[in-house]
Amino acid sequence: MQTSSAAAPDGAEFELSPPPGGLGFSPSATWDPVAVAAADHAARHWQWPEPGPLRPGTEAHERAVARMFRETFNPYKPTIIDWPKLTPEARERLISLPIWDIAVQTEGKARLRMVSYANSVTNPQWREAIGLNGWEEGRHKVVLANLVAAYGIALEPEPAYIEPRDTEWAYLVTGFSECIDSFFAFGLFALAKRSGFFPPELVDTFEPVMQEECRHILLFANWLAAHRARLPWWRRIAFEARVAAVWAFLGWERIGIARGMDDDRSGGKAKDTAKAQDNNFTVTGSKAVSDVDVKLGELMALCLAENDRRFAGYDARLRRPTTAPFLARLARRFLPRG
Repeated sequence: MQTSSAAAPDGAEFELSPPPGGLGFSPSATWDPVAVAAADHAARHWQWPEPGPLRPGTEAHERAVARMFRETFNPYKPTIIDWPKLTPEARERLISLPIWDIAVQTEGKARLRMVSYANSVTNPQWREAIGLNGWEEGRHKVVLANLVAAYGIALEPEPAYIEPRDTEWAYLVTGFSECIDSFFAFGLFALAKRSGFFPPELVDTFEPVMQEECRHILLFANWLAAHRARLPWWRRIAFEARVAAVWAFLGWERIGIARGMDDDRSGGKAKDTAKAQDNNFTVTGSKAVSDVDVKLGELMALCLAENDRRFAGYDARLRRPTTAPFLARLARRFLPRG
């Protein structure tokens, strides 16, 4: 196992620690193109070799999910990247995206929340899988830190990352939030690639990050199903009330940040929206990644298609996140066609 690092233009270094669970990690200096391609394929395609259903709450389902997450781990991508040189216009488009502070901070919070919850879990297979998920969130943060350094993107000072007292609540908030954000990010990423608004080399560097987010929400959806199945009915009622509270919290959080954005644009004082960072970018960001006007119905259709495509390589018996796709399909019924 090795520690990988990359020097930023100002001489700073961002470290990437070895992954947990005895997994190997390969810094870019040792990359073999054939091995990289094989690992990338393995990260996107996985089948449980045993026949029969995988019912949440059973030992077979638990073993399958744990093995899926471990065996689809990519020791090469995403990692420290040789960022492509951008034209002044492309760089300006990149640095003007209103996401960088929130993106870096979100990965930092997600890493701590997932590791904290993993440490509270007694089941060794779930503990290892969720702990690895937390490590991968830390890897995303390192990638983003190197990106903003490479392109000279100014960030606000990061807040202190405080370990949550209620680790289950923190994990639920992070998991459901990623399910929402990833669903829309899949579509926006495809739109950015299709539009050519950003250089293909830059878009390609983020492809493995997007697929890793797919794995993350696949893990969360299956943990959630298994957790529900194992609860006795009286605890299940309390848990579902907690899930409803998480959804209410996420809705209120996004409404609050959207209002903060409006206050900032109208000259008012926005709370906790440094530099007008937009946490709703995954829903509202189509104009920032394309110079073509995209109707909301078209964006929903693209998000649905990309969501299906990214999950297609994993065993169909595993649970998928359902809420964001369901709401998108419902919304399309009421949106104008064409």
